Amino acid sequence: MPNTKSAERRMRNSARKNLRNRSTKSRLHTLERSYLELLSAGKADEAALAFRTITSAFDKAAKAGTIHRATANRKKSRLAVRLVQPKPAAAPAVQPAAQPASQPVSQSAGQ
Repeated sequence: MPNTKSAERRMRNSARKNLRNRSTKSRLHTLERSYLELLSAGKADEAALAFRTITSAFDKAAKAGTIHRATANRKKSRLAVRLVQPKPAAAPAVQPAAQPASQPVSQSAGQ
């Protein structure tokens, strides 16, 4: 329990900021997950639109101090790389080449 009025105010403010930060971070995680689902489904146009939304959300969260500016920039960069990265086609299963039987090693006569 707080002992002073100022400590009581700080406790109220802290609870309010904690709720706002948790809500913002939850929204960021949801946006990121939906963006990655669009990418995996191959919906490039919708993913590009979602990317604009999520970058804006990251910038706003960084501006409000919910997340660090560098964290927002790093996450945006990694998500952008995934957007422009070509999706690998389903490659056929490659069988490993058969290894030739190894020859028995003979002992050298010079011992």
